[in-house]
Amino acid sequence: MALNGLDKLGEWNPQLFRELRGRLKPRNLLTAGCISLLGQLLLLVFFYSYLPHNLTNHANHPYCTGNHKGMVGTNQCLRDAAGNLILDWQRWWLEPFVCLSFIGIFALLVIGTYMLITDLAQEERCGTLNLIRLSPQSTASILVGKLLGVPVLLYLIAVLAVPLHLWAGLSAQVPLGLILNFYTVLIASCIFFYSAALLYSLTSSWLCGFQALLGSGTVFIFLRLGSSFLLRLFGGDSAGPTSWLGLFSPATAAIPFLKQSSPGFWILFLGFDGVDLGALQWFYLPLGTGLASVSFVILNYSFWTYWIWQALKRCFRNPNATALSKRQSYTLVACFQLMILGFACQKFSGNADGLRVTDWPSNHYYELLILNLLLFSGLIAALSPHRQALQDWARYRRIRVSSSKSFWNRPLVKDLLWGERSLALVAIALNLAITAAILVPWVLLWPAEANKGQALLGLVLSMNLILIYAAIAQLMLLMRTAKRVLWASGTVGIAILLPLFLSVPFIASGSIPGLWLFTAIPYLDRLSATKVFWGVLGQWSLVGLFSLQLTRQLRQAGASSTKKALLASR
Repeated sequence: MALNGLDKLGEWNPQLFRELRGRLKPRNLLTAGCISLLGQLLLLVFFYSYLPHNLTNHANHPYCTGNHKGMVGTNQCLRDAAGNLILDWQRWWLEPFVCLSFIGIFALLVIGTYMLITDLAQEERCGTLNLIRLSPQSTASILVGKLLGVPVLLYLIAVLAVPLHLWAGLSAQVPLGLILNFYTVLIASCIFFYSAALLYSLTSSWLCGFQALLGSGTVFIFLRLGSSFLLRLFGGDSAGPTSWLGLFSPATAAIPFLKQSSPGFWILFLGFDGVDLGALQWFYLPLGTGLASVSFVILNYSFWTYWIWQALKRCFRNPNATALSKRQSYTLVACFQLMILGFACQKFSGNADGLRVTDWPSNHYYELLILNLLLFSGLIAALSPHRQALQDWARYRRIRVSSSKSFWNRPLVKDLLWGERSLALVAIALNLAITAAILVPWVLLWPAEANKGQALLGLVLSMNLILIYAAIAQLMLLMRTAKRVLWASGTVGIAILLPLFLSVPFIASGSIPGLWLFTAIPYLDRLSATKVFWGVLGQWSLVGLFSLQLTRQLRQAGASSTKKALLASR
């Protein structure tokens, strides 16, 4: 007997069949359909209420077709021979089209990530996630089933809204190609954010009930604010490394001008922040508009989704494994540096604030430091093994015997550079060296008037502090307490943020400028060479002290484990 559609689906992806069977029930389908259709109806009624009526004496209105008069965004109202108002229906249809676009972004990305994180957290609490791990399905099959199955009702709501969205866009004379570009980018963004949500849920079980709220809240804040905070911090320049963050917003990639074309306070409320892709360059090559910019956005999504799935494959089967291997981290850091450096290589363009050509690279330099701080904060968490793994490695290392005389072939060196369970400090240092190898030549190519020496010193200070953060995190992860991840995150967070918050108030006054030496974004304009020298020396001393403490603790852990094993064998 021929198998029906669900049976075939169950053979192709059992996890997807499990998710759909639990969610596609008549009551759920009816509820989702009503939410979508009723929401569209209310949206149309809301915008229809803003239309001027024939019975009302309107002199000016945004949807009239006469010459511009009165308030900004309003036109003179004209009537035809029958006395009916002549309305600008193209402009009116643009309103629900843009509103539906931004509501779709919010619903799919924010609510979808919340649903995925909540589902995995519930599976973890109930113990069913371990059963899924033991199933013969591949990791990719299980996780794809989660991505497609958990938000299936949300997909249904979105699909039911597509006809109205298309009709509104075409009625507003929005090109069909632009609408299809938006759909393509939105699908790619869903894959990226949903994959990141799965990884976040697998690696943040220590947050307990705050996982979903924190994860989806972070997505909403990112989409709502984008890189605007950093852009304002560095003079409001939209062409720089932080504009790379705008590539992760579907609103920026697909419909940047529609947000500006639609008047009304509700657009400002719903609209997500972004950057103008048409004004951006990557290694001095313009990204352009239309298909060219969309292709670059899709490639960016695809590249980082690939790396997220590398971490997913490691963490799903073995929750105690590090999110990335050290070998993978070296490639990831090199690719990241090239990506953000490309956005730092922009042709100079002045602005209303009178930005000088010598300030242009220094603004981008500080943006690069911030992005690298975010990268290495995640990298420290992804590479640092926990107490049990380090104990096993320390015990294993003590009983290994090597006859190699070459430094690079010694087991200890190989473990520190490539090993899965060894300390992450050497790997972090090598990743910092890769970063320096890419950024230093760029600094040396600055204009002759720019302060290259100060930038290079700032880079050294920033990298030293990142090493200190990595050592602090590794020491915290060696603690015996079950909350060591929370201790590590809190301690490193305080070490990063506290000096920065204490330093900002002293920029204008010039008092205690030495506080900047303890931040990963050093501001050296008011610091003498002597203070910088002592700052570097102090940082190296801290790195050395933390390394000695780590070595001592690992020796104790390895010795005690070996002694226990020997006593147990007698």
